[in-house]
Amino acid sequence: MEDTPVIRLVDVKKIYKLKSGDVPALRGITFDIMRGEFVAIMGPSGSGKSTLMNMIGCLDVPTSGDLFLTGRNVREMSDDELTFLRRDEIGFIFQKFNLIPLLTAFENTEYPVILKTGHMDDEGKTLRLLKLVGLSEDLVTHRPGELSGGQQQRVAIARALVNDPALLLCDEPTGNLDSVTGSQIMEILKGLNKSGRTIVMVTHDPHVAEYAHRTIRIIDGKVAA
Repeated sequence: MEDTPVIRLVDVKKIYKLKSGDVPALRGITFDIMRGEFVAIMGPSGSGKSTLMNMIGCLDVPTSGDLFLTGRNVREMSDDELTFLRRDEIGFIFQKFNLIPLLTAFENTEYPVILKTGHMDDEGKTLRLLKLVGLSEDLVTHRPGELSGGQQQRVAIARALVNDPALLLCDEPTGNLDSVTGSQIMEILKGLNKSGRTIVMVTHDPHVAEYAHRTIRIIDGKVAA
């Protein structure tokens, strides 16, 4: 691991302004995540975990404080720069898979390539990734509704990897899976981390968190001591 943080949060606060009054979701979060780390984020429901992941994934911006990704302050980046950062440098893996129902497993995986380059994958990368995550070749033409939860999550991981991001953000990646399939998915993530990818994962499951190098606990919008 290098000594440069790939993620740095400095007193990050997020306040949602509602008619009923301001709702603080993050109350001054400060921590670093180094390149190549595998970090779990844990905390009770409503603690601010999802808000924190949205910040790191550039899906939302802090109300105050600073968030640096690969040394760049996201508060100083344009909308286009944030879009390119999300597309090219961050891979997202969700609990509910978020696959496009009308596309096949292959097409779902290939889709980010088309968004980035404007043309289809002509290098065989899509099939290689689907094979890497353990999806059998006879399933690549199946749509999500024809796949099990574990198979859908394998497709979702392949899709997250197709643009070769350095950072993977995983939001309850095993939440909709049985324990055996969940363990298989975590072994895939463990292998991806060993190959050099930084992984930040929200989970409520302490057994899943054991795959991480360390755990950051969030309570009431703050890092627990």
